[in-house]
Amino acid sequence: MDYKDIKKLMDDMGDSKLDSLEIEFPEGIKISMKKNTNKEVIITNQSPNIIEGSAPMTVPVVKEKQENSLVKVEKNNSNQNKEENLKIIKSPMVGTFYASSAPNKPPFVKVGDKIHKGQVVCIVEAMKLMNEIESEFDGEVVEICVNNEDVVEYGKPLIKLK
Repeated sequence: MDYKDIKKLMDDMGDSKLDSLEIEFPEGIKISMKKNTNKEVIITNQSPNIIEGSAPMTVPVVKEKQENSLVKVEKNNSNQNKEENLKIIKSPMVGTFYASSAPNKPPFVKVGDKIHKGQVVCIVEAMKLMNEIESEFDGEVVEICVNNEDVVEYGKPLIKLK
């Protein structure tokens, strides 16, 4: 196994949804990969028998770790108190955000609207299914955090209420 093969395997692992992979080849080469925020690829040669006349094999060990940095952001106390009093409707899934039921229809909610618990506030499309998102709170819409047709992640704030 040469460098190109190892590099291709690493790239394929990065593009896949797998979290870990272990491969053992008959020649005694073992490859273990684990995908997290800390990436680690370890390749070892575990062949106990060396065949006479073969050249020694060098096996690279690649380790890459990401450093997390801490950034301190100071906020004005009045803004912080306002943020603490807000209720946030978050996306329950990964998908595409839609503010209305159809392109020619008005949005479910606008900034300033009073809404009640159980009211549909938007749609998140996931795998061709339109999922109506209902408010968990009563309140007034103070901010719509995403634009129509934006891709949203699980837990991303969609709408803020006071």
